[in-house]
Amino acid sequence: MEGWPKYYVGLNDGALEVIYKTTDPKGIEQATQRLRGMGLEEGVHFAVKMPEEGRYGYVSVLKEGLAYAAWLSVRGKDEQQRRLAAEFVKHILQRAENAGKDVYRKAEEIVKEGMSRGSLALRGFEKEVEVDGRKYVVKVLGGGAEFDVGKTGKKLLRIRIAAEVGSTRREYAITYGRYGSNNAVRGFAYVSEETDAERLAAVIEALTGVKPKIRRRSDGIIEIVCGRAHLDGFVRFAELAEAIMKWLMETSR
Repeated sequence: MEGWPKYYVGLNDGALEVIYKTTDPKGIEQATQRLRGMGLEEGVHFAVKMPEEGRYGYVSVLKEGLAYAAWLSVRGKDEQQRRLAAEFVKHILQRAENAGKDVYRKAEEIVKEGMSRGSLALRGFEKEVEVDGRKYVVKVLGGGAEFDVGKTGKKLLRIRIAAEVGSTRREYAITYGRYGSNNAVRGFAYVSEETDAERLAAVIEALTGVKPKIRRRSDGIIEIVCGRAHLDGFVRFAELAEAIMKWLMETSR
């Protein structure tokens, strides 16, 4: 596609690889500027290595970069940004299609996930789920996301959901942080009663499509644990999407 470098699009151990290689520093600079101009951030959405002594340099678009570009193509701040993002996504999908069905399927999956971000509303969302053999009807009344700072000074993301589960109304909070040497994304919520744990698990599964882990501690507190897959489900909701994406960007390495 005119104006875009010829990215290689393929699979590497099942993961999508989108990379442009060249020995020309100007080519790397131009590709980098186009991605920045579209709204992508180096180190979060793409990686760059400049050529040295005639060796190849590269611009590598990460999975989150392609998903974010897909989101920008429908929810960018202005028409120009949406157009640039849509052109880039179209280019990558064309390259993926040329590379074969498996590659295209993986690229399309990431693009669809990106476009789905912010496409739903929390308020009025309703779904029936089953937790430990019991069926619960979850009716979401509202919610939002906010930032906080933990004891170690790290930035936290707190997701609040007000919901009616059965005939019980509660406001639930799930606090996300980054943990361990791999900077893993994990969210935690705490309740003291078994029935509340089941209701919160039902809310999380209804909104994300993924069951959370429920741990019963020796002190009687029940811990509900969420991972990145749950956050990818929460990001589909308009009230949460921007805060989640901002937190992911600001806490990435």
